[in-house]
Amino acid sequence: MPRKLTAEQVAGYERDGFVCPVDAFTSEQARAWRGRLEGFEAAQGQKMTRGHNFKPHLLFPWVDEIVHSPAVLDAVEDLIGPDIRLFHLSVWPKDPGSGAYVSWHQDSTYFALDPACHVTAWVALTDAPVEAGCMEVVPGSHKLGQMPHAELQDTDNLLSRGQHLAVDFDRRRTVYMPVKAGQFSLHHTHLVHNSRPNRSTDRRIGLGISYIPTSARCVASQRVTAMLVRGVDRYGHFDDERRPVEEAGEAERAFHAEAVARFRAMNVAESQDNRAAVVKR
Repeated sequence: MPRKLTAEQVAGYERDGFVCPVDAFTSEQARAWRGRLEGFEAAQGQKMTRGHNFKPHLLFPWVDEIVHSPAVLDAVEDLIGPDIRLFHLSVWPKDPGSGAYVSWHQDSTYFALDPACHVTAWVALTDAPVEAGCMEVVPGSHKLGQMPHAELQDTDNLLSRGQHLAVDFDRRRTVYMPVKAGQFSLHHTHLVHNSRPNRSTDRRIGLGISYIPTSARCVASQRVTAMLVRGVDRYGHFDDERRPVEEAGEAERAFHAEAVARFRAMNVAESQDNRAAVVKR
């Protein structure tokens, strides 16, 4: 029996590549976490958007609380098993009325994971209705496997390298995945998805948490870090990440900088390999 998801939800994930919505936290909890994030932004004079949105779980105990929450991990375990690492995490904010968007892509691009079995939990710190630019997905597209991506540098595209699908795909039957503050969605690493600009009157903020079974490995030449969040790791494919103690303290900032630098180096190398593969096509 599943720990949190129903048997129908697990079957839907296998069939469609996603589950949405899943209840986790109260709206009051989500509002408090949003306040912590925006308070940090105000203190730094820098919003946590493209270029500044990676791995906040290494800086903030409140994000560490979210990624370790049984409300999230029980659902993830239902899909990938009990031994789980957090491979990566990004903050996804969109200001109301801005042009910020996410192009059509697959999360697996440039992650170099083998097998490609990671699941993304998208945890909403604010309501994310359709008009706010919630995720839009192509059901069943995860069964197509990894597809080639190109890069288009557009400052409004929130993806780190502007990656977008370089091949045609059927988008005649898409599904929106609206979530309320405190809820989350789950989607497969190969699921084709995007999100449009925020046309609501409030900011849209979510955490995209990439979980993998400990058996998965990163085949890139650059060794990267990942955090063990449940169970045991019998494989040793990643260097461990330290849990934060002080909010954005000196030790937290130093470890965060190193982990992000290693992730970016891996990401750049995989991007170059992808461009070479696209050219050969």
